[in-house]
Amino acid sequence: MILDDYRNERLRKLEEIRAKGVDAYPSKSERNTLISDVVTHFDEKKGQEVCIAGRIVAIRSFGKLVFLKVRDYTGEVQIFMKAGNECPEGLFGAKEIKLLDVGDFIEAKGIVDKSQTGEISVFTDYVRLLTKSLRPLPEKFTNKEERYRRRYVDMNVNPEVRERLVRRSKFWQATRDFMNQHGFIEINIPVLEHTTGGADANPFVTHMDALGEDFYLRISHELPLKRLLGGGFEKVYDIGPRFRNEGVDDEHLPEHIAFEAYAAYENYEDGMKFYEEMMKYVAKETWGTLKFNVGGFEIDLDCEWPRYKYADLLREKFDVDVFNPDREQLIKILLENWDAKDLKRDEFVKKLENTTTPHLIDNVWKLIRKTSAGPYWVIEEPLSLSPLAKKSPDNPLVTERFHPVIAGTEMGNGFSELNDPLDQLERFKEQQAARDAGDEEAQMMDMDFVEMLEYGMPPACGWGNSERNFWLLEGVPGREAVPFPTMRKLD
Repeated sequence: MILDDYRNERLRKLEEIRAKGVDAYPSKSERNTLISDVVTHFDEKKGQEVCIAGRIVAIRSFGKLVFLKVRDYTGEVQIFMKAGNECPEGLFGAKEIKLLDVGDFIEAKGIVDKSQTGEISVFTDYVRLLTKSLRPLPEKFTNKEERYRRRYVDMNVNPEVRERLVRRSKFWQATRDFMNQHGFIEINIPVLEHTTGGADANPFVTHMDALGEDFYLRISHELPLKRLLGGGFEKVYDIGPRFRNEGVDDEHLPEHIAFEAYAAYENYEDGMKFYEEMMKYVAKETWGTLKFNVGGFEIDLDCEWPRYKYADLLREKFDVDVFNPDREQLIKILLENWDAKDLKRDEFVKKLENTTTPHLIDNVWKLIRKTSAGPYWVIEEPLSLSPLAKKSPDNPLVTERFHPVIAGTEMGNGFSELNDPLDQLERFKEQQAARDAGDEEAQMMDMDFVEMLEYGMPPACGWGNSERNFWLLEGVPGREAVPFPTMRKLD
């Protein structure tokens, strides 16, 4: 009811404004100066006439004197108004200021100077209304559900949210800059696919009326980008959304931005050197440092990251043989480390019974990963967990695959790409069999991709990481770091 009262009062003011023949929502502003220019270059701007625009964030009135605090994207400044000359038609002087409210957008043309208290101000006799606000912004906005649903309010009341999104933009711009500087070409590939693959994930399904067929929203950029290598490109990447129909937690969002890149005539050794350099570059450009405190982990990226073999880590920690896995042993380990916050015990047991052995191994590995500060590279993942990676020439049971582990999570995924079409076909068959047996995250048979390989794709190294890297180093969960997190519909 309080909000209704505020809104009704503002509607009354809007009606009065319109009765005066004033357009409360004009299409154009005459702004010629950013507020930050007035504040940071005061010595140059002093005595000059400027035209600024922004949202009113405070109004103080003392008889014939009015002080407005106005904010644009770049900063805040005071507007000093004094009752005097008759206000021109369509504008608002000190007497008419009662028709304006905190939250309105205005334009002010005046002289830059300092007030008697020494505050930088724009001195003017009247202002122009650009947008009449009908709902007042709250002074505090802390309820998480409300913040996520009304991000536009959140960004106004909690400016650190907007600043975080600026860093998110810098994160991806730095990624692009690094790749472009090293000869890569950004090529946007389709989001809709007949056959989706490149990751172990459950896809979203949609329908295209024009073709009368169902399509998947991509879960990865991988297979189309590798088709480009088969088409003659040598260094390609794409940055854009991908969609995985899975749960929402601090490290996972069903829709998120991801980056993948592929370089011909390189292998995973080349990739580890290159992407370690890239991750350091991006961190430095985004946050200005290589040292972070994340979830209690003290992280220093400014070193040469060591390398550990996947099989060695599981053997040393849990005495697990990843090449001759004991399914009962894996389930026992996972039950001993069961977390009641995730699932009820009987639900967890049932889930384990329906999980493939390779995925049980991977879940045991995650127990090690989540306690690791890093940074380090984990290499040589088993063949059963890497259907698109090339086998190691030294050990055909493992692949030339690499993950960077930082602050308890994997910050990317790369490998020497499999380009043997017959080997790829057999691995697709194994994945499809697992999918047919009920594993919704197993990869689909993609005969078109196999056909591309039969025409020939050069040896290559591939890499991918998502914006989870940004969330992690920013020190916030995923929904805090995206502009409009997905929520249940609320009428």
